[in-house]
Amino acid sequence: MTMTKSLQGKRIAFLATDGVEEVELTEPAKAVRAAGGEVDLVALRPGSIQAFNHLDKSSTYDVDVTVGDADPQRYDGLVLPGGVANPDELRGDPAAVRFVRSFFDAGKPVGVICHGPWTLIEAGVVQGRTITSWPSLRTDLTNAGANWIDAEVHVDNGLVSSRKPDDIPAFNAKIVEEFAEGVHRGQREQQRTPVSAQQ
Repeated sequence: MTMTKSLQGKRIAFLATDGVEEVELTEPAKAVRAAGGEVDLVALRPGSIQAFNHLDKSSTYDVDVTVGDADPQRYDGLVLPGGVANPDELRGDPAAVRFVRSFFDAGKPVGVICHGPWTLIEAGVVQGRTITSWPSLRTDLTNAGANWIDAEVHVDNGLVSSRKPDDIPAFNAKIVEEFAEGVHRGQREQQRTPVSAQQ
């Protein structure tokens, strides 16, 4: 199986909203497409989202489907880019939290980078998992029951995590590999904690 064809026939959801770190959205999407996969930008509202380059506004990106209308069963994997404002807004949206949790319930691979794990915490899916992130999330993740490590990229039963834009090449290689492998039983079987948004 060649790298350019490893994701042929697979569709990956990228969940993001205004404030997303641009390079953490665009570069993984390019990697998925280069491997033959299809990408949908899933967002809270229709129209477009405003990406940022750190603290500066950058380009806008057209939304393919709103999270309220998105069917998780259509997707073979999920990517959660970072940026500070983006995951902070996502974790406050019950539909977005349910969407994220559904990938773990189905055992589908998930890639998350930078501040993206905030949404995972809200979805109640990090307890017992080993994960990396932007360093300031260490306490949040530890308090939620995760084992936080400082690593360029880490894979835990289909959950791929990285810290920052500099890690993107390693992150991209691993998400393509995990998406190509498909469902991970260990992802589904990991202990999860209930969250109020799911009740």
